[in-house]
Amino acid sequence: MTRPFTGWHMAGILVAFFAVVIGVNLVMATSAVRTFGGVVVDNSYVASQRFNQWLAEARAQDAQGWQARARGTPDGVLVVELRDARGPIRQASVHAEAEHPLGRVRGRSFTLTALGDGRYAAPHALAAGRWRIRIEARAAGREARFVQDVRL
Repeated sequence: MTRPFTGWHMAGILVAFFAVVIGVNLVMATSAVRTFGGVVVDNSYVASQRFNQWLAEARAQDAQGWQARARGTPDGVLVVELRDARGPIRQASVHAEAEHPLGRVRGRSFTLTALGDGRYAAPHALAAGRWRIRIEARAAGREARFVQDVRL
C-alpha cells in the first residue's frame, strides 16, 4: 500500500530544492571571489578620459606595421619575436610584464635579451600555466605595445 502525498512531502521537496540551489550559489560565489582579483583598471574614470588618446596611439602603432608574437618554451622561458613589413626588428629594447589572468600568481617584469633575428628572450622562467604578457618594444626612435596570452 502506498502512502498519500502530503503537505509535509511537498515542504520537504521545496526545502531540499532551495538548499541545493543556495548551496551551489555559495560554492560558485566563493570560488569566484577567491580566483579573480577584480581589477581591470585602477581608476575607471581616468581610463575613460584617456581612451581617445589610447585609440590614437593604437592607430599610430598600426601604421608602423610592427608585429609581436610571444610564446613560451617547454622550460618556461618567454620568447618574443618582433617583425615589421621589412622583416625582423633588430636592436630593440624589449620589456615585458607577465601577469596571471586570474591574479593567483604574482606578476613579474622582464627585460628581454636579444637572441638575434628579431627574437628576444626573458632570462627568467615563468611557472607553468596561462599568462597575459604586456610587451613594450623600442627601436630606431619608434615604440610599440602589445598584449598577448601565452600558455607555458
